[in-house]
Amino acid sequence: MAIINYASREVSCKLVYYGTGLGGKTTNLEFIFKQLPPHVRGDMVSLATPTERTLYFDFLSINLGHVAGFKTRFALYTVPGQQEYLASRKLILSGVDGVVFVADSQRSKMAENVLSLHDLTANVADYGFNINELPLVMQFNKRDLSDISTLNELETTLNPRKCPSFQAVAKDGVGVIDTLRCVSKLVLARLA
Repeated sequence: MAIINYASREVSCKLVYYGTGLGGKTTNLEFIFKQLPPHVRGDMVSLATPTERTLYFDFLSINLGHVAGFKTRFALYTVPGQQEYLASRKLILSGVDGVVFVADSQRSKMAENVLSLHDLTANVADYGFNINELPLVMQFNKRDLSDISTLNELETTLNPRKCPSFQAVAKDGVGVIDTLRCVSKLVLARLA
C-alpha cells in the first residue's frame, strides 16, 4: 500500500518487477538507472549470486517530483525468479502498489512464465489482494531472439485480463521506459 504523509505532502509507492529467472527484471532496473539523472534516482542496490542471478532483490528509488501537490517517490524492486526463492518473492510483494510481470518471450520459457504468473497470483492473494484489482502491466521481453512465442500466444496465455502490455528488449532499453511509465500512471490513478 502506498504510504501517504499528508503533513509533509509525500507519497511513496512500491513497484515490483516479477517473472522467471533471467527473464530481464534486473536488466529493466539497470536500464532505468542509467537513463535517469542522479538527482532523480537513488543508488541501485543488488544482492546477486556470483553467477549474476538475483539472490534476494534489486532495489532502485525514483523521485518523480510533485504530482498533485505531493512529492512522489517510487521504490522499484525485482524478485528472484528461481523456484527455490519462493519465500523471498512473497516477502518482497508485501505492500506492493503495482506489478510489472516480465515474461521471457522464448518458446522454451512459456511453462516457466505460466508457473511464475500463478505464483504471483497466489502470493498477492496471501496478502489479501486480488490480482485482477492490482495495477499490473505485462512486459514481453527478449523479442530480439529467434525462437520466440508470437505476441498473440503470449497475450492469450499470459494476459487473459488484457492488462496493458509492451514488447521489450530490456538489454537495449526497448519498451523499458514505456512499461515503467504505464505502471506508474496506473498506480497514481488508483490513489486518486
